[in-house]
Amino acid sequence: MVAEAGLSFLGIGVRPPTASWGQMLSSATTWYYPDPTYVIVPCVVLVVSVLGFTLLGEGLRKALEPARSDGAD
Repeated sequence: MVAEAGLSFLGIGVRPPTASWGQMLSSATTWYYPDPTYVIVPCVVLVVSVLGFTLLGEGLRKALEPARSDGAD
């Protein structure tokens, strides 16, 4: 997700009209000084999504992995 957003921000990711957070951020940079909400909201949503998927993956890994006897986490 982060790689796709970064590439789309640079203009070498997916092409419009396909939606992308990187494209949203890129187009919102012109509005940063009048209203920074246009940049902050996609950034926060991207961070929360990536963090959520990471925590979900770690939780699933811990739940489905057989218990280790060496006590390593």
